Amino acid sequence: MLKDLCLINGTSGDESAVRDYIINEIKDHCEYEIDALGSIIAFKKGKNAPAKKVMLCAHMDEVGFIITYITEDGYLKFSPVGGIDPRVVIDRVVEINGIRGVIGSKAVHLLSADERKTAPDFSKLCIDIGVTSKEEAEKYVSLGDFAYFVSDYREFGNGFVKAKSLDDRIGCMLMIELIKTDLEYDTYFCFNVQEEVGLRGAACTSYKVQSDISVILESTTAADLCGVTGGERCCVLGEGPVVSYMDRRTVYDKALYDLAFETAKENGIKIQTKTAVAGGNDAGAVQTSGRGSRVIAVSLPCRYIHSGSSVVKLSDIDETRNLLKVLLPKLYD
Repeated sequence: MLKDLCLINGTSGDESAVRDYIINEIKDHCEYEIDALGSIIAFKKGKNAPAKKVMLCAHMDEVGFIITYITEDGYLKFSPVGGIDPRVVIDRVVEINGIRGVIGSKAVHLLSADERKTAPDFSKLCIDIGVTSKEEAEKYVSLGDFAYFVSDYREFGNGFVKAKSLDDRIGCMLMIELIKTDLEYDTYFCFNVQEEVGLRGAACTSYKVQSDISVILESTTAADLCGVTGGERCCVLGEGPVVSYMDRRTVYDKALYDLAFETAKENGIKIQTKTAVAGGNDAGAVQTSGRGSRVIAVSLPCRYIHSGSSVVKLSDIDETRNLLKVLLPKLYD
């Protein structure tokens, strides 16, 4: 399922193919509706009605690109959709409307001394689709079309996975798996749109659900690389799910944070925290929507996030499944 989800293209505002896949997976296991922005709000009936309303969230969208201009000689100018470092896109193959192109820049031989010292910004890049005129390019591409990283899903090494859109198709997969199980309590599941451009989908779904407690399933930045030490590693692949205390959008509920670590310890589950206040996720919108919600983020550590070759470890996915199995029942009382 994770491979299928990662290979689907669906950036912010263009999540329909991801949504269709998810609906096909959950339609026989829960009730659901699609809101005006395109998010899925699913309700799974449990064996009991809970004292507290609990909602799980993950976002369907991925980072990508949008075409903004076509030059007279057929090159495509573009802007990022979501937070992408321009250094990770140069010479990458992308797909637009089923055709392939290469993100190009000036050859290193032609760069000035100053240009060699800095990465080019997006205004200096273009997509080459192998045409020679604007008229020819317009047969295949229109302004406002989306472009996506072309990236295979590969398992490699000692239990690692490389793919695009692991952020946050992992969260979507985990929620689909939970919906297909027999749950002890009634639970809401929101598959949100447009997280990468400002948490927009979550602002709407959380306002509709009005949960007491919300669990955000995400991927988060790992920097466990050669030469990076101490707190700068942020989190580490192979050490289990990441439960954050704070990021740039949210201060997380302290009692829920402590409960996650206590529960993991009781059950011999690996768990870690994020040793940097960085990034953000749908919790930033959920926490302050309507009357507000207590929030906890459970994330997969992910190297090279927001690129065409993000990397996670399968054992961390298993540990996250294990944690959710024992943590969720404690949230409903």
